[in-house]
Amino acid sequence: MESIYVAIERSLVKFGQLYRHRTADFLRNCMSKIAASFPEFSVPHYTLRQIQADDIGVVYQGLSDPEVIKYYALSYDSLEATEVQMQWFEQIVAEDQGIWWGIARADNNELVGACGFYDWDHTHRSTELGYWLLPAYWGNGIMKASLPVIMRYALDVMKVHRIHADVETENPASWQLLEKLGFTREGMLRDVECKDGRFLSLYKYSVLSTDAAVQGLR
Repeated sequence: MESIYVAIERSLVKFGQLYRHRTADFLRNCMSKIAASFPEFSVPHYTLRQIQADDIGVVYQGLSDPEVIKYYALSYDSLEATEVQMQWFEQIVAEDQGIWWGIARADNNELVGACGFYDWDHTHRSTELGYWLLPAYWGNGIMKASLPVIMRYALDVMKVHRIHADVETENPASWQLLEKLGFTREGMLRDVECKDGRFLSLYKYSVLSTDAAVQGLR
């Protein structure tokens, strides 16, 4: 007779397999519904659309580029590793934790960057903003045009009251963009991250639904 411990272990393995199978099915079912209703927006020369499986090459290109990841919280060293990020884009939507858009050229639908929200707190009606862009497209006002559009979505559809973002103090292009969009610098988190052997400080920014700066978005 097998021991009770072996029986329990076998049951847990079967449960784990069933859980993973049902979770995968759940995500696929959710994404099939989301794909039909995913909000898309247009800005001059670009479309904000759902990030698709065949965008993985550009996502990897961006999140392995030294210029991008210099001020970005994560990076990948292979296409296979980037699959985790692709699954995350789907998972946060399926689990109602946020939403990210791919920024694609209007003329050929090629991805050049991404932006969106994550860590959506439904109780406190807050979410965090993130974004990145391939260096070849920097300095063209793409984020300045794209971020107000998705901020309007967060305020009107997600019904958030507070949008916040943490930006490295050594990345003035990013925090100056936030200031132009009406974000307020609340303070600095000193030496809050350790990256490549050195400590980094972050500026903490936020904008509220009641701020005068966002009234023009609605």
